[in-house]
Amino acid sequence: MVNRTKAIKPGDILLFCTQRNEAIRLPYFLQYYRDMGVNHFLFVDNDSDDGSVSYLQDQPDVSLWHTRASYKRARFGVDWLNWLQSKYGHEHWNLVVDPDEFLVYPFCDTRPLRALTDWLDASSIRSFSAMLLDMYPKGRIDQQPYTVGQNPLEIANWFDSGNYAIERNWKFGNLWIQGGPRQRVFFPDAPEKAPALNKIPLVKWNRRYVYMSSTHMLLPRGLNAVYDEWGGEKASGALLHTKFLDTFNDKAKEELQRKQHYSGSVEYKAYAATLDENPDLWCKWSEKYINWRQLEILGLMSKGNWA
Repeated sequence: MVNRTKAIKPGDILLFCTQRNEAIRLPYFLQYYRDMGVNHFLFVDNDSDDGSVSYLQDQPDVSLWHTRASYKRARFGVDWLNWLQSKYGHEHWNLVVDPDEFLVYPFCDTRPLRALTDWLDASSIRSFSAMLLDMYPKGRIDQQPYTVGQNPLEIANWFDSGNYAIERNWKFGNLWIQGGPRQRVFFPDAPEKAPALNKIPLVKWNRRYVYMSSTHMLLPRGLNAVYDEWGGEKASGALLHTKFLDTFNDKAKEELQRKQHYSGSVEYKAYAATLDENPDLWCKWSEKYINWRQLEILGLMSKGNWA
């Protein structure tokens, strides 16, 4: 463990993340969010053996905790991060993402994350949603090798511009979104089992808050009201999800063997049934990613009344 949280200053933007064997992804991940304006990173490492622990220990803006405990029994890491956010994230803007998730938001090409959080503060908004957008290459997943420090969007730069279903979860008040290439390719006969794509990754944290299921929903339930019910649009972003690189096959096989994921690892069982073929997720309706404005035009995110 390396605890550098004494360096956290009032008003700092914090990023919380769980990771296991993500050494190849971490250099670009850290640089991306540093450039965006994150001040301090708080990681929980779940028994990595690929050198990622020593790498993170050497980063001056990283605090690191290590555990060999069950990811599944910690509600897929949610309990670990809830505890850290309660202790260190109170009254800070907290961003919770995985090492393969890259936040884009309105004006992110010209305005740092601090500009967004300042506007949210001024608007008395405490939570900001971002749809998870699965990115993939054109061609077989293993066709282009990914290298340390590389921007994964240089390879995985296509996405589904449509094919999404949205319904309201009346118990928690959040929207439930499914669809995209994972549903299309891996769950064609059971679309209801496809992964959820709704996320609320950015929250002005209070120690009374908790994530209930990943970053899909929170308590108090009012934090899940990240959409407008009266015909308008609230500002939202997107999480570009770069899971599908040439590293994914080995990762999927490892996680299937570990059996530490949701619903008996049903997602990884679906991957295993298809990935030996190294499928091409691209289709004639795929769209190549350009920028956040493109996503707004497609209705996948919104600047709302932030001008």
